[in-house]
Amino acid sequence: MGVARLEKDCMAMKKLAIAVVAALLTSLFAAPNYALANAKKPKVVTAKSNSVKTEKVRCKSTKAAAANPTRIAPPENILKRGPRTITLQTNCGNIVIQTYFKQAPVTVTVLNSLIKGGYYNRTLCHRLTTEGIYVLQCGDPTATGSGGPEFRYRDENLPAAGSNNYPAGVVAMANSGPNTNGSQFFLVYKDTTLGPNYSIWGRIISGLEIVKYIAEGGVKGGGADGSPLRTIAIERASSN
Repeated sequence: MGVARLEKDCMAMKKLAIAVVAALLTSLFAAPNYALANAKKPKVVTAKSNSVKTEKVRCKSTKAAAANPTRIAPPENILKRGPRTITLQTNCGNIVIQTYFKQAPVTVTVLNSLIKGGYYNRTLCHRLTTEGIYVLQCGDPTATGSGGPEFRYRDENLPAAGSNNYPAGVVAMANSGPNTNGSQFFLVYKDTTLGPNYSIWGRIISGLEIVKYIAEGGVKGGGADGSPLRTIAIERASSN
């Protein structure tokens, strides 16, 4: 997500929220090379998961570590039929995401290619934000916030501007400006207001308590934005 969009995204937010969003929306992505043929009607989830309990979540140790990304070629064609779900098998349990393939066919096609190539396996979720916006960001093998594949693609399924336009359970792409999607995405664990600039490609249908558990642990060294204190790694990603 890019700092250049910060002022438009945060005009209505508190000063603390502005600082948090500025930190979250920092990454280094290049120009896009994907075209979006037909825009579909945006789809989001209704907020009904804020009371998810986390007491039973248990995390195991992991051997995941920062590493150079696997080189994956961009898919040559958009899938005619995309996966219904994407599962992140983490050291804290499985997070199952229902995809919005009809609304975000390019995004889901690319994610499916990255998954099939093992791109996300043994990668760390590198950023947690706990004030102003409420997201866990994953998908960067380098764990720096600047990693991604060697290609970019267009935005799709953007929500309307407004309060809580990224409700709890939404999964959307991180970017550094219009049409700069790569591999990084964020999981929303509490209703969040952002500029309508991030492609929504799915919603969590199982495992939201895991994300909330990580959020409850806070950020390493204190503060509201940074690496999560409770380590969470994607041991393996799969699509079905």
